[in-house]
Amino acid sequence: MLAASFSKNDKKAKRLIWIFSVIVFSAVALLGNFKLDIHLGFDVHNFAMANAFINTAIAILLLAALISVRMQKYAVHKKLMLSALVLSILFLVSYIMHHLLAGEAKFGDANHDGTLSGAEATAVGYMRTLYLIILSTHIVLAAVILPFILFTAYRALIAEYPVHKRLARYTWPLWFYVAVTGPVIYFMIKPYYS
Repeated sequence: MLAASFSKNDKKAKRLIWIFSVIVFSAVALLGNFKLDIHLGFDVHNFAMANAFINTAIAILLLAALISVRMQKYAVHKKLMLSALVLSILFLVSYIMHHLLAGEAKFGDANHDGTLSGAEATAVGYMRTLYLIILSTHIVLAAVILPFILFTAYRALIAEYPVHKRLARYTWPLWFYVAVTGPVIYFMIKPYYS
């Protein structure tokens, strides 16, 4: 096992993790109320495409990290997981930029008027239900998982590996699900971007 990267300070860590998590959750929750009318000179949906690539990279890193820890390559595991965390921060910035600049798209809104007519709903049929199921589970887990990711990382960084391992058994599959469903959602909603 690796030596601790930080000295233990549970009180400070808990406070920082919860503050950061609440700020991120609040910022994302407020996005639905704002849309900036700024033209950057390129398609703002490029941010959504970047998000899909970032999430794909995170999923690959998570898989590689799982394999490395099972092979007892702990230094490699640590680098892969820290890379996944850094990419998650990059994703968050890109996600906020996309939603601030593009607003919301509705699955099935083929004429891009912001409303879903009966004919448009009929045209997409059960795919809209499937999309909404994937989207809702993705959103709920993405909202819930952040503090768990940070607590799991903290336990590893202070070398409390038994606790880290217990937390990671729940955190890793949820984080992986969020990373995998992100690109799925992008490819499903992409035709309805205006």
